[in-house]
Amino acid sequence: SRIGPPSSPTGGEKEENPALLAENCFRELLGRATYGNMNNAVRPVFAHLDHHKLWDPNEFAVSCFKIIMYSIQAQYSHHVIQEILGHLDVRKRDSPRVRAGIIQVLLEAVAIAAKGSIGPTVLEVFNTLLKHLRISVDFELGDRRSSAGSATFSTSSKESDERIVQNAIIQTIGFFGSNLPDYQRSEIMMFIMGKVPVLGTTSQSLDTSHLGDLGTRRIQIMLLRSLLMVTSGYKATTITNALPPPFLDPLLSPSLMEDSELRQLVLEILHNLIDRHDNRAKLRGIRIIPDVSDLKIKRDKISRQDVSFMKKHGQQLYRHIYLGCKEEDNVQKNFELLFTSLALTTIELANEEVVIDLIRLAIALQDIAIINEDNLPMFNRCGVMALVAAYLNFLSQMIAVPAFCQHVSKVIETRSLEASYFLPETIFKDKSNLPKSLEKHEKNLFFLTNKIAESLGGSGYSVERLSVPYVPQVTDEDRLSRRKSIVDTVSIQVDILPGNHTEDKVDTTEEITFEALKKAIDNNGLEEQEKEKRRLVIEKFQKAPFEEIAAQCETKANLLHDRLAQILELTIRPPPSPSGTMTITAGHAHYQSVPVYEMKFPDLCVY
Repeated sequence: SRIGPPSSPTGGEKEENPALLAENCFRELLGRATYGNMNNAVRPVFAHLDHHKLWDPNEFAVSCFKIIMYSIQAQYSHHVIQEILGHLDVRKRDSPRVRAGIIQVLLEAVAIAAKGSIGPTVLEVFNTLLKHLRISVDFELGDRRSSAGSATFSTSSKESDERIVQNAIIQTIGFFGSNLPDYQRSEIMMFIMGKVPVLGTTSQSLDTSHLGDLGTRRIQIMLLRSLLMVTSGYKATTITNALPPPFLDPLLSPSLMEDSELRQLVLEILHNLIDRHDNRAKLRGIRIIPDVSDLKIKRDKISRQDVSFMKKHGQQLYRHIYLGCKEEDNVQKNFELLFTSLALTTIELANEEVVIDLIRLAIALQDIAIINEDNLPMFNRCGVMALVAAYLNFLSQMIAVPAFCQHVSKVIETRSLEASYFLPETIFKDKSNLPKSLEKHEKNLFFLTNKIAESLGGSGYSVERLSVPYVPQVTDEDRLSRRKSIVDTVSIQVDILPGNHTEDKVDTTEEITFEALKKAIDNNGLEEQEKEKRRLVIEKFQKAPFEEIAAQCETKANLLHDRLAQILELTIRPPPSPSGTMTITAGHAHYQSVPVYEMKFPDLCVY
């Protein structure tokens, strides 16, 4: 009833309905307001609502601001929103229900303004709402700390009221963000992600140092829920636009894997951004799909940009899924979301190379359950086995290699007869029938790498890499993180940076200045340099394609082989009597019983 101007009332109606007359007057006044005198129209409304305590309940306040937003000129909408944000700042110490009432009014105003243009206030809206989100969490934790040891009704009521404020903020952020054009929405996604407190982030994130671990976790959950709503329905032309490195790196941070709820939110955000053909609803739930063609999966040919993205960042996605399967607090929803992540990656981003990587990842997940180096509970181990079965069943039908499908179907059939707890239909419905151990199970219950390699090799796939076990790479954040990580079990340091030793020598002969001497004395500076060098090495090893790594290693081996041969051929001049013999190995070449002479080999020392 408030959408448009009302019909002109008759004289009798004006006399009999003062409310209608007042509303009509109010609309006319607002219609004549200009930017310079907009405050004269809006601020008395705030004063009236404050004085008569009309923010809780806020039906009248919502009605007033709907009239305002529909009556003023469209180009002034952002001014009203700024006034509401300012009033929210003024009333930030009021009761939770009053703040929630103001935020709900803001939501209604934003819903109307989003249909047009709200000018320069986009980031201001989000910045103010995120600030009040942190304030609300601070109030909630403060009430909880003050009432430690005495569970009073009033305190629990305050906490639930703060949750109302937080939910209202998230709804406003989500609604506003989802109505923005894509170019603005991507900026807001980056803005919110930059506010999430993760290990190693810049000072732009929300300050949670005084909130402790619990407060930081609450802020992380609230911000990720906001981000989930903003990313809903977002369709990027390429995956690189949806997941740029400044967004992807903090999203996949180990800091956001602290508990199952955080991991669920991260995976759901990934689903929103990866799923560009609305296939996620068809994949809901983890199960053995008899015939994938019945799902009518929509997909396009993998673009060159998406192939490039997977070469650079695919290892990050695999690593996140791998580590997510190793968490003890996983519940059924976590396994369902992990299955959906693997399936969507297959649909949207998988060429033949990625398919091989995904199979290596699946076999590595199976090894997690069988070897159990992390001492996972039996439910988790069976859950991982069920996840691998559901995914390989999906993957085999998607790539449609008959021999591969036959191997997967045979293993699933054997499991259904002998070990049904390795299938999702059983393990997630009946947790009582769990095995005591997995060591005594026969090989026909497991997916075997050699069988998969045989089946895919006959169809033209390059299966050499299947023999290389998948190992997630260690990052610097893993070493700094307080949580248990793969650093405890895996420590691989591989130098793949292309080096020219002649250039290295030249670089070390820099001009000696006061700054250079100071830097040499300062051990902290040296440590930072070493840390940066290690980071570059690990990052390149983590993100570079496998073939590039292999080519670089082979080039180094060949270079070493050729250089040694040159040294032995050109620099050694046999004297009458050698002092002994030694064996030299370089690359694939072996020099056995090489005469050793009393000469120096400066070039050899470099290598």
